[in-house]
Amino acid sequence: MAYTDDTLLDIYDRTSGYCHICGRKLAFTNYAKPGKRGAWEVEHSVARANGGTERLNNLYPACIPCNREKRDGSTRAARSRNGRTRAPLSREKRATAKTRNALAGGAAGAVIGGRFFGPAGALIGGLIGAAVGKSAKVE
Repeated sequence: MAYTDDTLLDIYDRTSGYCHICGRKLAFTNYAKPGKRGAWEVEHSVARANGGTERLNNLYPACIPCNREKRDGSTRAARSRNGRTRAPLSREKRATAKTRNALAGGAAGAVIGGRFFGPAGALIGGLIGAAVGKSAKVE
């Protein structure tokens, strides 16, 4: 199936440009270019052979080896072989998760710092907690 550049970008951005099966970084410009670094294809989460559609919610970016290995098998099994349980987050969801982590870390740091070192400790603890929370890895 031929996809428009806009559709390919929407698919690529669903996982922030990572293979939804193994998590490898993909290169947008290397779509359907086997042998190129970060080469990828559009992968149907539910394979067309199993009744899957061309709707955007069924399409994910996958590196060529993962896509070819999965064939018409289940996405859950393919991800499991790579130690994953879900697809990487989109840029928007990743940013939201980082903000949520920063807020939670800041609150926890403020409570702990305030408990042991008073108001100054709450301020310092909150700042440190927010920085740690924001830097935490989000998948």
